[in-house]
Amino acid sequence: MPKLKTHKGARRRIHITGSGKFMYSKIGRSHLRRKKPGRVKRDYNGMLPGHPANIRRLRRVMPYG
Repeated sequence: MPKLKTHKGARRRIHITGSGKFMYSKIGRSHLRRKKPGRVKRDYNGMLPGHPANIRRLRRVMPYG
């Protein structure tokens, strides 16, 4: 079997933890942020776990983590 290629866009956007969870940041983090309420801005601080419905697809585009 040949080696599988990692999807470069997914590699830049998704982080895999040591336990294998897929973590991502919300979109809209840097642009037009001043006018957003503080509650929304605080949502951008951390990373969020990937949705279970997308995990199978994420494993395919990032085979080696």
